[in-house]
Amino acid sequence: MSTDHTHPLVRLETLALIAVGGVTGASLRHLVDGAFPEVAAVLLVNVVGSALLGFVTHEAVSGDLLDRRTRVLLTTGFCSSLTTYSAFAVQTALAGSPLALVAVVAGNYGLGVAAVVGSRALARRVLERDEPTAASGGETA
Repeated sequence: MSTDHTHPLVRLETLALIAVGGVTGASLRHLVDGAFPEVAAVLLVNVVGSALLGFVTHEAVSGDLLDRRTRVLLTTGFCSSLTTYSAFAVQTALAGSPLALVAVVAGNYGLGVAAVVGSRALARRVLERDEPTAASGGETA
């Protein structure tokens, strides 16, 4: 049975999930902003958000651990509010030297991509471990 994602109640539920995830992600980003220097805080939230997004999107394509609602809450809600491209762009524009500019850009993009690659590998391992095997009573060919 498929769900009609255009039904008004489903759209309202989706909006509520995005709002809950957004409030949580923005609140965590605010806490990180207060706990770390500005450049480190932006780098941390962008890398953590990239890792979570990489895991969830790989899981969405290759597995079924999370349902649609959880994915919407985590990706469009939480990760979108946790990560901050605008602060990264401002830091890049205001970098005091060419070395600082390269460090900000390379840090955010390089570590962000590495986080996605690493979290996808983690998702594969989790999904492989979750598959039933003959030894655990799963179906055999």
